[in-house]
Amino acid sequence: MKNIAACVAALGFICAASAAEPAKVQSEVLLRSTTSWDGVPYTAYPAGTPELTVLKITIPPHTQLPWHTHPMPNAGYVLSGDVTVEKKDNGQKQHITQGQVLPEMVGAAHRGVTGERGAELIVFYAGTPGMPLSNAAGH
Repeated sequence: MKNIAACVAALGFICAASAAEPAKVQSEVLLRSTTSWDGVPYTAYPAGTPELTVLKITIPPHTQLPWHTHPMPNAGYVLSGDVTVEKKDNGQKQHITQGQVLPEMVGAAHRGVTGERGAELIVFYAGTPGMPLSNAAGH
């Protein structure tokens, strides 16, 4: 009985000590880049009043997005699943999975292709009011 009482007392002390220590804020850099994923440098943000847009995009399994371009820097974070991005002019590819971030291309035609699991993304765009987030690139 003494041992049980000692364990309970020890657990109470540990719990009290844990409760007294506040949780610490943690910060982790997920992406810091001066270039898009294909190595092309970003040259500037669009001129004008800045407007940030954040989209949650769900792409079903076995989907090929249309070829498109972006007129502004943006980055996509993969919440779940995975996606392969492909550059139209040379076929260069980059595969990203859950927890990874991709610095997107500006002005270069590309598309995303999902596999078996599809993908759920959060995409951050740095544009200006009225600027389209993407433009069709044709075939």
